[in-house]
Amino acid sequence: MNNKLLRYSDIVLVPKLSEVTSRSEVNIECTLGNKNFGLPVIPANMKTVIDINMARSLSDSHFFYVMHRFGISNYDFVKTANKENWRTISISVGVKSTDLDVLRKIHNDNLRIDYITIDIAHGHSVLMKNTISEIKSIFGNDVFVIAGNVATPNAVHDITTWGADAIKVGIGQGSPCTTKDKTGFTMPMFSCMLECAKNANIPVIADGGVKCNGDVAKALVAGADMVMVGGMFAECVDSPAENITKTLQTGFFTSEAFRPSNYKPEYKDVCYKRYYGSASQYNKGHSKNIEGVLREVPCNELTYLEKLNEMSMDLQSSISYAGGNNLNCLPSVEYLLV
Repeated sequence: MNNKLLRYSDIVLVPKLSEVTSRSEVNIECTLGNKNFGLPVIPANMKTVIDINMARSLSDSHFFYVMHRFGISNYDFVKTANKENWRTISISVGVKSTDLDVLRKIHNDNLRIDYITIDIAHGHSVLMKNTISEIKSIFGNDVFVIAGNVATPNAVHDITTWGADAIKVGIGQGSPCTTKDKTGFTMPMFSCMLECAKNANIPVIADGGVKCNGDVAKALVAGADMVMVGGMFAECVDSPAENITKTLQTGFFTSEAFRPSNYKPEYKDVCYKRYYGSASQYNKGHSKNIEGVLREVPCNELTYLEKLNEMSMDLQSSISYAGGNNLNCLPSVEYLLV
């Protein structure tokens, strides 16, 4: 038994005989609650990843989303989505009394919400228990409650007992998150998912540590039902992340001996996106209890929907390598340490 805790980059997946004649035949649809979605990937509920326009687009395109909760009115968001009759209405809340007051107003005004994500850094807490209870007392079973974040099987067990309908797993593994450095608490995501999903009776959502499309397949192999992705969407041309332009030199030489005597360096403008965590001072607007930093990441030159299409095709390929024709084959895939 290997006791090393594993990141996605620490493992490779072992292929099996494929019987599909075309990867386009592979079904990557998933179900959460009473709705079906085209891909088990969720853009992270962060200000630099999603806004109301992107949420509307994802809903229209049958992708799942979770709207962030920072500096917006949940009431206005839900009211707009109801007026426009969105296919999916999905919001985030905190655990303050003001969050619950807004939910009561939404309920009293007969506005529809499909999904509520209780979004706090340490989900295995009495605050989470009380908030789940309050939300269930307001909406009953009319709303699907996602609770997070957690990183242990005990937390999954407790939050399931408290009444959550799904659990978001992952602490300190996002690229702009400094929780692991500032507090010492974290869990590498592949091992974290293996342990948290092992005896889970409700859907588990992997959140953090995804650096490439193949990591989505690895998270699903570890037992995730859906995978939350931040940076790869923040990098999209139409993401809410702020654009900045950097002027970079091109045509570097590894040695001056290879550089022509008449060489003149050339420069080009490159678009970068400003991506920061929810616990950073850039999101909070102050420097108290900060656990996040700002990253300036190169724009990937894809729109959101182009990126989702790319991820869809790559996941179909992953499933074909796994020897299946839908997502159900992935939890049985063998993996090796590298």
